[in-house]
Amino acid sequence: MRRDFAFVSELGEPAEPEPGRRPGAVPAPVEAGRTGGRHRDDIAAGDVTASREKCGWYRPVALAADAVGGTLPVALLFHQASQAHTAAATATVGGCWLGVLAAHQRYGRRWLGETRGLLATVHDWLTLVGVLAVVRVVTGENSPPAVALVALTPAPLLTAACRSVTHRHLTAQRRQAHAVRRALVVGEGGAVDRVVEQLASRTDHPYVVIGAVPVGGAAPRSGVPEAGQLDAAPSGDGRDGGTVDGAAVLAAIRLHRVETVLVVPGALLCGERLRTLTWAVQDAGLPLVIASGLADVALRRVRPSTAAGLHLLHVDPPVRRGPQLALKAVLDRVGAALGLALLAPLFALVALAVRLDSPGPALYRQVRVGHHGTPFTMWKFRSMSVGADRLRPHLAAANEVDGPLFKMRTDPRVTRVGRVLRRTSLDELPQLVNVVRGEMSLVGPRPPLPEEVADYGATALRRLAVRPGLTGPWQVSGRSDLSWDESLALDLRYADNWSLTTDLDLLARTVRAVVDGRGAY
Repeated sequence: MRRDFAFVSELGEPAEPEPGRRPGAVPAPVEAGRTGGRHRDDIAAGDVTASREKCGWYRPVALAADAVGGTLPVALLFHQASQAHTAAATATVGGCWLGVLAAHQRYGRRWLGETRGLLATVHDWLTLVGVLAVVRVVTGENSPPAVALVALTPAPLLTAACRSVTHRHLTAQRRQAHAVRRALVVGEGGAVDRVVEQLASRTDHPYVVIGAVPVGGAAPRSGVPEAGQLDAAPSGDGRDGGTVDGAAVLAAIRLHRVETVLVVPGALLCGERLRTLTWAVQDAGLPLVIASGLADVALRRVRPSTAAGLHLLHVDPPVRRGPQLALKAVLDRVGAALGLALLAPLFALVALAVRLDSPGPALYRQVRVGHHGTPFTMWKFRSMSVGADRLRPHLAAANEVDGPLFKMRTDPRVTRVGRVLRRTSLDELPQLVNVVRGEMSLVGPRPPLPEEVADYGATALRRLAVRPGLTGPWQVSGRSDLSWDESLALDLRYADNWSLTTDLDLLARTVRAVVDGRGAY
Protein backbone atom coordinates (compact mmCIF):
# COMPACT_ATOMS: atom_id res chain seq x y z
CA MET A 1 0.00 0.00 0.00
CA ARG A 2 1.09 3.56 -0.64
CA ARG A 3 0.28 6.71 1.26
CA ASP A 4 -1.51 9.10 -1.08
CA PHE A 5 0.21 12.14 0.39
CA ALA A 6 3.75 13.04 1.26
CA PHE A 7 2.93 15.73 3.80
CA VAL A 8 0.03 17.31 5.61
CA SER A 9 -0.71 20.98 5.65
CA GLU A 10 -0.56 23.09 8.75
CA LEU A 11 -4.01 21.81 9.66
CA GLY A 12 -2.78 18.28 10.26
CA GLU A 13 -5.02 16.99 7.45
CA PRO A 14 -3.68 15.19 4.35
CA ALA A 15 -3.19 17.40 1.35
CA GLU A 16 -5.36 16.41 -1.59
CA PRO A 17 -3.36 14.59 -4.30
CA GLU A 18 -3.13 16.16 -7.73
CA PRO A 19 -5.67 14.80 -10.25
CA GLY A 20 -4.15 11.99 -12.26
CA ARG A 21 -1.19 11.61 -9.92
CA ARG A 22 -0.05 8.01 -9.53
CA PRO A 23 -0.63 6.72 -5.95
CA GLY A 24 2.48 7.21 -3.88
CA ALA A 25 3.84 10.10 -5.91
CA VAL A 26 4.61 13.30 -4.09
CA PRO A 27 2.00 16.04 -4.51
CA ALA A 28 2.68 19.58 -5.50
CA PRO A 29 2.90 22.18 -2.74
CA VAL A 30 -0.39 23.10 -1.15
CA GLU A 31 -1.57 26.67 -1.15
CA ALA A 32 -0.16 28.41 1.87
CA GLY A 33 -2.53 28.39 4.78
CA ARG A 34 -5.24 26.31 3.09
CA THR A 35 -6.12 22.66 2.61
CA GLY A 36 -9.31 20.99 1.54
CA GLY A 37 -10.89 24.42 1.05
CA ARG A 38 -10.70 25.31 4.75
CA HIS A 39 -8.48 27.90 6.39
CA ARG A 40 -6.10 26.71 9.10
CA ASP A 41 -7.77 28.97 11.66
CA ASP A 42 -11.01 26.99 11.22
CA ILE A 43 -9.61 23.99 13.06
CA ALA A 44 -8.56 24.01 16.67
CA ALA A 45 -5.23 22.52 17.67
CA GLY A 46 -7.02 20.14 20.03
CA ASP A 47 -8.93 18.59 17.13
CA VAL A 48 -5.71 17.99 15.26
CA THR A 49 -4.08 16.33 18.24
CA ALA A 50 -7.06 14.04 18.77
CA SER A 51 -6.93 12.83 15.18
CA ARG A 52 -3.30 11.83 15.55
CA GLU A 53 -3.54 9.75 18.69
CA LYS A 54 -3.75 5.99 18.70
CA CYS A 55 -7.11 4.68 19.78
CA GLY A 56 -7.41 4.44 23.56
CA TRP A 57 -8.96 0.98 23.45
CA TYR A 58 -5.74 -0.72 22.29
CA ARG A 59 -4.24 -1.14 25.76
CA PRO A 60 -7.36 -2.23 27.72
CA VAL A 61 -8.36 -4.66 24.98
CA ALA A 62 -4.84 -6.10 24.90
CA LEU A 63 -4.80 -6.45 28.69
CA ALA A 64 -8.23 -8.12 28.69
CA ALA A 65 -7.31 -10.54 25.91
CA ASP A 66 -4.04 -11.47 27.61
CA ALA A 67 -5.73 -11.93 30.98
CA VAL A 68 -8.45 -14.16 29.50
CA GLY A 69 -5.95 -16.19 27.48
CA GLY A 70 -3.71 -16.68 30.51
CA THR A 71 -6.38 -17.56 33.07
CA LEU A 72 -9.54 -19.03 31.56
CA PRO A 73 -7.97 -22.12 29.89
CA VAL A 74 -5.99 -22.90 33.05
CA ALA A 75 -9.09 -22.60 35.24
CA LEU A 76 -11.21 -24.79 32.96
CA LEU A 77 -8.64 -27.54 32.35
CA PHE A 78 -7.42 -27.72 35.93
CA HIS A 79 -11.01 -27.87 37.17
CA GLN A 80 -11.88 -30.56 34.61
CA ALA A 81 -8.81 -32.58 35.64
CA SER A 82 -9.72 -32.16 39.34
CA GLN A 83 -6.38 -30.58 40.14
CA ALA A 84 -5.78 -29.12 43.56
CA HIS A 85 -5.07 -25.41 43.97
CA THR A 86 -6.87 -24.50 40.73
CA ALA A 87 -7.43 -20.92 41.85
CA ALA A 88 -3.79 -20.45 42.85
CA ALA A 89 -2.54 -21.95 39.57
CA THR A 90 -4.90 -19.72 37.58
CA ALA A 91 -3.79 -16.57 39.38
CA THR A 92 -0.11 -17.51 39.05
CA VAL A 93 -0.29 -18.18 35.31
CA GLY A 94 -2.31 -15.04 34.64
CA GLY A 95 -0.02 -12.87 36.71
CA CYS A 96 3.13 -14.32 35.17
CA TRP A 97 1.80 -13.93 31.62
CA LEU A 98 0.87 -10.29 32.15
CA GLY A 99 4.15 -9.73 33.96
CA VAL A 100 6.22 -11.18 31.09
CA LEU A 101 4.38 -9.04 28.54
CA ALA A 102 4.74 -5.92 30.68
CA ALA A 103 8.45 -6.62 31.26
CA HIS A 104 8.93 -6.81 27.49
CA GLN A 105 7.06 -3.48 27.15
CA ARG A 106 4.24 -4.97 25.06
CA TYR A 107 1.77 -2.46 26.50
CA GLY A 108 3.88 0.59 25.73
CA ARG A 109 2.75 3.07 23.11
CA ARG A 110 5.75 2.26 20.92
CA TRP A 111 4.57 -1.37 20.68
CA LEU A 112 0.76 -1.37 20.67
CA GLY A 113 -0.64 -1.70 17.18
CA GLU A 114 2.76 -1.34 15.50
CA THR A 115 3.23 -5.02 14.66
CA ARG A 116 1.33 -8.28 14.46
CA GLY A 117 3.95 -9.56 16.89
CA LEU A 118 3.86 -13.25 15.93
CA LEU A 119 7.53 -13.95 16.60
CA ALA A 120 7.57 -11.69 19.67
CA THR A 121 4.53 -13.49 21.10
CA VAL A 122 6.23 -16.86 20.69
CA HIS A 123 9.29 -15.45 22.48
CA ASP A 124 7.08 -14.15 25.31
CA TRP A 125 5.32 -17.51 25.61
CA LEU A 126 8.61 -19.43 25.83
CA THR A 127 9.68 -17.01 28.55
CA LEU A 128 6.42 -17.73 30.38
CA VAL A 129 7.02 -21.49 30.15
CA GLY A 130 10.49 -21.04 31.61
CA VAL A 131 9.23 -18.86 34.45
CA LEU A 132 6.45 -21.31 35.30
CA ALA A 133 8.90 -24.21 35.22
CA VAL A 134 10.93 -22.48 37.93
CA VAL A 135 7.75 -21.73 39.92
CA ARG A 136 6.72 -25.38 39.58
CA VAL A 137 10.02 -26.59 41.02
CA VAL A 138 10.00 -24.05 43.87
CA THR A 139 6.38 -24.69 44.92
CA GLY A 140 6.31 -28.43 44.27
CA GLU A 141 3.23 -28.14 42.03
CA ASN A 142 2.51 -31.60 40.61
CA SER A 143 -0.10 -31.21 37.84
CA PRO A 144 0.51 -33.43 34.78
CA PRO A 145 2.92 -31.63 32.39
CA ALA A 146 0.67 -32.40 29.41
CA VAL A 147 -2.32 -30.72 31.08
CA ALA A 148 -0.21 -27.71 32.03
CA LEU A 149 1.13 -27.23 28.49
CA VAL A 150 -2.32 -27.58 26.92
CA ALA A 151 -3.66 -25.01 29.39
CA LEU A 152 -0.90 -22.58 28.40
CA THR A 153 -1.38 -22.96 24.62
CA PRO A 154 -4.37 -20.59 24.13
CA ALA A 155 -2.55 -17.66 25.75
CA PRO A 156 -0.18 -16.84 22.83
CA LEU A 157 -2.89 -17.59 20.26
CA LEU A 158 -5.31 -15.08 21.77
CA THR A 159 -2.56 -12.54 22.29
CA ALA A 160 -1.39 -12.84 18.68
CA ALA A 161 -4.99 -12.54 17.43
CA CYS A 162 -5.53 -9.39 19.49
CA ARG A 163 -2.27 -7.83 18.29
CA SER A 164 -3.25 -8.62 14.69
CA VAL A 165 -6.60 -6.85 15.15
CA THR A 166 -5.02 -3.71 16.62
CA HIS A 167 -2.31 -3.72 13.94
CA ARG A 168 -4.86 -3.91 11.14
CA HIS A 169 -6.93 -1.16 12.75
CA LEU A 170 -3.91 1.10 13.19
CA THR A 171 -2.84 0.47 9.59
CA ALA A 172 -6.30 1.46 8.39
CA GLN A 173 -6.17 4.57 10.58
CA ARG A 174 -2.85 5.63 9.10
CA ARG A 175 -4.16 5.27 5.59
CA GLN A 176 -6.55 8.05 6.59
CA ALA A 177 -3.72 10.15 8.14
CA HIS A 178 -4.77 9.40 11.73
CA ALA A 179 -2.42 8.24 14.51
CA VAL A 180 0.52 9.91 12.74
CA ARG A 181 3.23 12.28 13.89
CA ARG A 182 3.98 15.62 12.23
CA ALA A 183 7.60 15.38 11.07
CA LEU A 184 10.02 18.09 9.98
CA VAL A 185 12.85 16.88 7.72
CA VAL A 186 16.22 18.64 7.92
CA GLY A 187 18.92 17.96 5.34
CA GLU A 188 20.29 18.74 1.89
CA GLY A 189 17.69 19.11 -0.86
CA GLY A 190 18.27 15.79 -2.64
CA ALA A 191 18.46 13.86 0.62
CA VAL A 192 15.21 15.44 1.81
CA ASP A 193 13.52 14.39 -1.45
CA ARG A 194 14.61 10.78 -1.02
CA VAL A 195 13.32 10.59 2.56
CA VAL A 196 10.01 12.28 1.73
CA GLU A 197 9.39 10.00 -1.25
CA GLN A 198 10.25 6.89 0.76
CA LEU A 199 7.89 7.89 3.56
CA ALA A 200 5.17 8.73 1.04
CA SER A 201 5.46 5.32 -0.63
CA ARG A 202 4.00 3.41 2.32
CA THR A 203 1.47 3.86 5.11
CA ASP A 204 2.78 1.42 7.74
CA HIS A 205 4.67 4.10 9.69
CA PRO A 206 3.67 7.05 11.92
CA TYR A 207 5.47 9.88 10.10
CA VAL A 208 3.81 12.48 7.89
CA VAL A 209 6.14 15.19 6.63
CA ILE A 210 4.66 18.67 7.09
CA GLY A 211 7.73 20.66 6.09
CA ALA A 212 11.44 20.67 5.41
CA VAL A 213 14.42 22.79 6.35
CA PRO A 214 16.93 22.38 3.51
CA VAL A 215 20.64 22.84 4.10
CA GLY A 216 22.47 24.84 1.43
CA GLY A 217 21.13 26.37 -1.75
CA ALA A 218 19.48 23.29 -3.30
CA ALA A 219 15.75 23.36 -2.53
CA PRO A 220 13.72 20.14 -2.29
CA ARG A 221 11.84 19.17 -5.45
CA SER A 222 9.40 16.81 -3.78
CA GLY A 223 6.77 19.48 -3.19
CA VAL A 224 7.11 19.54 0.58
CA PRO A 225 6.78 23.10 1.95
CA GLU A 226 9.98 24.82 3.03
CA ALA A 227 9.77 25.75 6.72
CA GLY A 228 13.13 27.49 6.81
CA GLN A 229 16.67 27.16 5.50
CA LEU A 230 20.16 26.56 6.85
CA ASP A 231 23.29 27.98 5.25
CA ALA A 232 25.70 25.63 3.49
CA ALA A 233 28.19 26.31 6.29
CA PRO A 234 27.42 27.57 9.82
CA SER A 235 28.45 31.16 10.42
CA GLY A 236 30.94 31.95 13.15
CA ASP A 237 32.53 29.27 15.30
CA GLY A 238 30.93 25.88 15.89
CA ARG A 239 28.98 27.02 18.92
CA ASP A 240 27.51 30.11 17.19
CA GLY A 241 26.77 28.14 14.04
CA GLY A 242 24.97 25.52 16.08
CA THR A 243 22.95 28.27 17.76
CA VAL A 244 21.91 29.70 14.38
CA ASP A 245 20.93 26.26 13.07
CA GLY A 246 19.01 25.44 16.22
CA ALA A 247 17.15 28.76 16.16
CA ALA A 248 16.04 28.23 12.55
CA VAL A 249 14.83 24.68 13.21
CA LEU A 250 13.09 25.65 16.46
CA ALA A 251 11.28 28.48 14.66
CA ALA A 252 9.97 25.98 12.10
CA ILE A 253 8.95 23.63 14.92
CA ARG A 254 6.89 26.32 16.63
CA LEU A 255 5.30 27.55 13.41
CA HIS A 256 4.17 24.12 12.17
CA ARG A 257 3.56 22.41 15.54
CA VAL A 258 6.15 19.73 14.72
CA GLU A 259 6.23 16.58 16.87
CA THR A 260 9.34 14.87 15.48
CA VAL A 261 12.47 16.18 13.76
CA LEU A 262 13.94 13.82 11.18
CA VAL A 263 17.54 14.71 10.29
CA VAL A 264 19.27 13.43 7.14
CA PRO A 265 23.04 13.73 7.65
CA GLY A 266 25.22 14.70 4.68
CA ALA A 267 28.32 16.57 3.65
CA LEU A 268 26.82 19.85 4.85
CA LEU A 269 25.25 18.46 8.02
CA CYS A 270 27.58 16.22 10.00
CA GLY A 271 30.02 16.15 12.88
CA GLU A 272 29.88 19.06 15.32
CA ARG A 273 27.11 20.81 13.39
CA LEU A 274 24.87 17.77 13.61
CA ARG A 275 25.63 17.37 17.31
CA THR A 276 24.76 20.95 18.22
CA LEU A 277 21.55 20.75 16.19
CA THR A 278 20.67 17.57 18.09
CA TRP A 279 21.20 19.38 21.39
CA ALA A 280 18.96 22.26 20.36
CA VAL A 281 16.08 19.99 19.32
CA GLN A 282 16.30 17.67 22.31
CA ASP A 283 16.67 20.54 24.80
CA ALA A 284 13.36 21.80 23.41
CA GLY A 285 11.80 18.49 24.48
CA LEU A 286 11.27 17.01 21.02
CA PRO A 287 12.37 13.59 19.76
CA LEU A 288 15.00 13.60 17.04
CA VAL A 289 15.39 10.78 14.49
CA ILE A 290 18.43 10.23 12.27
CA ALA A 291 17.83 8.75 8.79
CA SER A 292 20.64 6.28 8.14
CA GLY A 293 20.11 6.03 4.39
CA LEU A 294 19.39 2.29 4.57
CA ALA A 295 16.08 1.21 3.06
CA ASP A 296 14.24 -2.12 2.99
CA VAL A 297 16.73 -3.83 5.31
CA ALA A 298 15.17 -5.89 8.11
CA LEU A 299 16.14 -4.73 11.61
CA ARG A 300 17.41 -8.20 12.49
CA ARG A 301 20.16 -7.72 9.88
CA VAL A 302 21.36 -4.45 11.43
CA ARG A 303 23.72 -4.35 14.43
CA PRO A 304 24.92 -1.05 15.95
CA SER A 305 28.44 -0.59 17.27
CA THR A 306 30.88 2.21 18.06
CA ALA A 307 34.45 2.86 16.96
CA ALA A 308 36.50 5.96 17.83
CA GLY A 309 33.32 7.73 18.89
CA LEU A 310 31.52 6.94 15.63
CA HIS A 311 28.23 5.07 15.61
CA LEU A 312 28.40 2.28 13.05
CA LEU A 313 25.72 0.01 11.59
CA HIS A 314 26.74 -3.50 10.60
CA VAL A 315 24.45 -4.97 7.94
CA ASP A 316 24.40 -8.78 7.85
CA PRO A 317 24.17 -10.35 4.36
CA PRO A 318 20.93 -11.99 3.19
CA VAL A 319 20.48 -15.69 4.00
CA ARG A 320 21.53 -17.58 0.88
CA ARG A 321 22.71 -20.87 2.39
CA GLY A 322 22.74 -22.76 5.67
CA PRO A 323 20.38 -24.75 7.90
CA GLN A 324 17.46 -22.29 7.56
CA LEU A 325 17.31 -22.81 3.80
CA ALA A 326 17.67 -26.57 4.22
CA LEU A 327 14.73 -26.54 6.65
CA LYS A 328 12.73 -24.39 4.22
CA ALA A 329 13.33 -26.93 1.43
CA VAL A 330 12.19 -29.82 3.65
CA LEU A 331 9.07 -27.96 4.80
CA ASP A 332 8.27 -26.96 1.22
CA ARG A 333 8.37 -30.49 -0.12
CA VAL A 334 6.60 -32.10 2.82
CA GLY A 335 3.91 -29.42 2.81
CA ALA A 336 3.41 -29.65 -0.97
CA ALA A 337 3.22 -33.46 -0.84
CA LEU A 338 0.58 -33.32 1.90
CA GLY A 339 -1.31 -30.68 -0.07
CA LEU A 340 -1.37 -32.86 -3.18
CA ALA A 341 -2.67 -35.83 -1.18
CA LEU A 342 -5.36 -33.86 0.65
CA LEU A 343 -6.51 -31.86 -2.35
CA ALA A 344 -6.68 -34.75 -4.84
CA PRO A 345 -10.54 -34.78 -4.87
CA LEU A 346 -10.59 -30.99 -5.47
CA PHE A 347 -8.08 -31.39 -8.31
CA ALA A 348 -10.40 -33.90 -9.98
CA LEU A 349 -13.43 -31.59 -9.69
CA VAL A 350 -11.56 -28.57 -11.04
CA ALA A 351 -10.13 -30.58 -13.94
CA LEU A 352 -13.62 -31.82 -14.85
CA ALA A 353 -15.03 -28.26 -14.72
CA VAL A 354 -12.26 -26.96 -17.00
CA ARG A 355 -12.81 -29.73 -19.57
CA LEU A 356 -16.59 -29.24 -19.61
CA ASP A 357 -16.37 -25.45 -19.91
CA SER A 358 -14.17 -25.19 -23.01
CA PRO A 359 -12.32 -27.52 -25.39
CA GLY A 360 -8.76 -28.33 -24.50
CA PRO A 361 -6.70 -29.96 -21.72
CA ALA A 362 -7.39 -29.35 -18.05
CA LEU A 363 -3.77 -28.50 -17.29
CA TYR A 364 -1.65 -25.81 -18.88
CA ARG A 365 2.12 -25.83 -18.84
CA GLN A 366 4.37 -22.87 -19.44
CA VAL A 367 8.10 -22.20 -19.27
CA ARG A 368 9.01 -19.90 -16.40
CA VAL A 369 12.34 -18.69 -15.02
CA GLY A 370 13.32 -19.92 -11.58
CA HIS A 371 16.19 -19.82 -9.10
CA HIS A 372 19.32 -18.16 -10.55
CA GLY A 373 17.64 -17.87 -13.96
CA THR A 374 17.07 -21.59 -14.45
CA PRO A 375 14.05 -22.25 -16.72
CA PHE A 376 11.45 -24.84 -15.69
CA THR A 377 8.00 -25.98 -16.77
CA MET A 378 5.29 -24.61 -14.50
CA TRP A 379 1.85 -26.25 -14.25
CA LYS A 380 -1.52 -24.54 -13.82
CA PHE A 381 -5.16 -25.35 -14.37
CA ARG A 382 -6.05 -23.89 -17.76
CA SER A 383 -7.95 -20.64 -17.31
CA MET A 384 -7.76 -19.38 -20.90
CA SER A 385 -8.88 -20.65 -24.25
CA VAL A 386 -6.50 -22.87 -26.22
CA GLY A 387 -3.97 -20.81 -28.19
CA ALA A 388 -4.22 -17.77 -25.90
CA ASP A 389 -0.45 -17.20 -26.08
CA ARG A 390 -0.66 -16.50 -29.81
CA LEU A 391 -3.23 -13.74 -29.19
CA ARG A 392 -1.17 -11.82 -26.64
CA PRO A 393 0.72 -9.63 -29.18
CA HIS A 394 -2.63 -8.42 -30.54
CA LEU A 395 -3.66 -7.31 -27.02
CA ALA A 396 -0.45 -5.48 -26.12
CA ALA A 397 -2.09 -2.07 -26.52
CA ALA A 398 -4.69 -3.00 -23.87
CA ASN A 399 -2.09 -3.85 -21.20
CA GLU A 400 -3.14 -2.26 -17.89
CA VAL A 401 0.16 -2.50 -16.00
CA ASP A 402 3.55 -0.95 -16.56
CA GLY A 403 6.89 -2.69 -16.84
CA PRO A 404 7.42 -6.11 -18.43
CA LEU A 405 4.19 -7.59 -17.03
CA PHE A 406 0.96 -8.06 -19.01
CA LYS A 407 -2.42 -7.90 -17.26
CA MET A 408 -5.96 -7.09 -18.39
CA ARG A 409 -8.87 -6.83 -16.00
CA THR A 410 -11.28 -8.13 -18.69
CA ASP A 411 -8.97 -10.34 -20.75
CA PRO A 412 -11.11 -11.87 -23.56
CA ARG A 413 -8.98 -15.02 -23.55
CA VAL A 414 -10.10 -16.04 -20.03
CA THR A 415 -12.87 -18.66 -19.92
CA ARG A 416 -15.92 -18.60 -17.64
CA VAL A 417 -14.48 -21.24 -15.32
CA GLY A 418 -11.10 -19.55 -15.65
CA ARG A 419 -12.41 -16.35 -14.10
CA VAL A 420 -13.59 -18.30 -11.05
CA LEU A 421 -10.27 -20.14 -10.82
CA ARG A 422 -8.32 -16.90 -10.97
CA ARG A 423 -10.59 -15.17 -8.48
CA THR A 424 -10.04 -18.03 -5.98
CA SER A 425 -6.41 -18.77 -7.02
CA LEU A 426 -7.36 -22.42 -7.61
CA ASP A 427 -5.60 -22.29 -10.98
CA GLU A 428 -2.26 -22.12 -9.13
CA LEU A 429 -2.66 -25.36 -7.14
CA PRO A 430 -0.92 -27.67 -9.67
CA GLN A 431 2.28 -25.77 -8.89
CA LEU A 432 2.47 -27.94 -5.78
CA VAL A 433 4.04 -30.45 -8.17
CA ASN A 434 6.75 -27.88 -8.98
CA VAL A 435 7.32 -27.40 -5.24
CA VAL A 436 7.75 -31.15 -4.69
CA ARG A 437 10.27 -31.23 -7.55
CA GLY A 438 12.26 -28.39 -5.96
CA GLU A 439 11.67 -25.94 -8.82
CA MET A 440 9.50 -23.68 -6.68
CA SER A 441 8.85 -22.93 -3.04
CA LEU A 442 5.61 -22.54 -1.13
CA VAL A 443 6.54 -18.89 -0.57
CA GLY A 444 8.58 -16.67 -2.85
CA PRO A 445 8.41 -14.09 -5.65
CA ARG A 446 6.17 -14.66 -8.65
CA PRO A 447 7.89 -16.86 -11.31
CA PRO A 448 8.45 -14.65 -14.38
CA LEU A 449 8.23 -15.50 -18.07
CA PRO A 450 11.47 -15.67 -20.13
CA GLU A 451 10.41 -12.62 -22.17
CA GLU A 452 9.88 -10.68 -18.95
CA VAL A 453 13.34 -11.61 -17.67
CA ALA A 454 14.81 -10.49 -20.99
CA ASP A 455 13.69 -6.94 -20.10
CA TYR A 456 15.08 -7.09 -16.55
CA GLY A 457 17.82 -4.77 -15.45
CA ALA A 458 20.48 -5.62 -12.87
CA THR A 459 18.15 -4.64 -10.00
CA ALA A 460 15.23 -6.78 -11.17
CA LEU A 461 17.49 -9.81 -11.72
CA ARG A 462 18.11 -9.86 -7.97
CA ARG A 463 14.58 -11.23 -7.42
CA LEU A 464 15.84 -14.48 -9.01
CA ALA A 465 18.24 -14.98 -6.08
CA VAL A 466 15.53 -17.02 -4.31
CA ARG A 467 13.17 -19.70 -5.57
CA PRO A 468 9.84 -18.47 -6.95
CA GLY A 469 6.82 -19.27 -4.82
CA LEU A 470 3.27 -20.54 -5.02
CA THR A 471 2.40 -17.51 -2.90
CA GLY A 472 4.41 -14.53 -1.79
CA PRO A 473 4.46 -10.79 -1.10
CA TRP A 474 2.91 -9.98 -4.49
CA GLN A 475 -0.09 -12.25 -3.91
CA VAL A 476 -0.92 -10.91 -0.42
CA SER A 477 -0.40 -7.22 -1.24
CA GLY A 478 -2.76 -6.57 -4.12
CA ARG A 479 -1.58 -8.82 -6.96
CA SER A 480 -2.47 -7.30 -10.34
CA ASP A 481 -3.52 -4.00 -8.75
CA LEU A 482 0.15 -3.30 -8.01
CA SER A 483 2.41 -1.46 -10.41
CA TRP A 484 5.61 -3.08 -11.66
CA ASP A 485 7.74 -0.89 -9.38
CA GLU A 486 5.64 -1.84 -6.35
CA SER A 487 5.78 -5.55 -7.19
CA LEU A 488 9.52 -5.41 -7.74
CA ALA A 489 10.07 -3.58 -4.43
CA LEU A 490 8.09 -6.26 -2.57
CA ASP A 491 10.03 -9.07 -4.19
CA LEU A 492 13.42 -7.48 -3.53
CA ARG A 493 12.48 -6.84 0.09
CA TYR A 494 11.51 -10.50 0.44
CA ALA A 495 14.65 -11.78 -1.31
CA ASP A 496 17.00 -9.71 0.85
CA ASN A 497 15.21 -10.16 4.19
CA TRP A 498 13.92 -13.72 3.93
CA SER A 499 13.36 -15.77 7.09
CA LEU A 500 11.20 -18.72 8.10
CA THR A 501 8.97 -16.46 10.16
CA THR A 502 8.45 -14.27 7.08
CA ASP A 503 7.26 -17.34 5.17
CA LEU A 504 4.87 -18.33 7.95
CA ASP A 505 3.47 -14.81 8.05
CA LEU A 506 2.93 -14.73 4.27
CA LEU A 507 1.27 -18.15 4.32
CA ALA A 508 -1.16 -16.96 6.99
CA ARG A 509 -1.93 -13.77 5.05
CA THR A 510 -2.48 -15.74 1.85
CA VAL A 511 -5.72 -17.17 3.22
CA ARG A 512 -7.13 -13.67 3.68
CA ALA A 513 -5.86 -12.57 0.25
CA VAL A 514 -7.57 -15.51 -1.46
CA VAL A 515 -10.86 -14.84 0.34
CA ASP A 516 -10.62 -11.12 -0.43
CA GLY A 517 -9.75 -11.70 -4.09
CA ARG A 518 -8.49 -8.13 -4.57
CA GLY A 519 -6.33 -7.78 -7.68
CA ALA A 520 -7.06 -11.34 -8.89
CA TYR A 521 -7.86 -11.28 -12.62
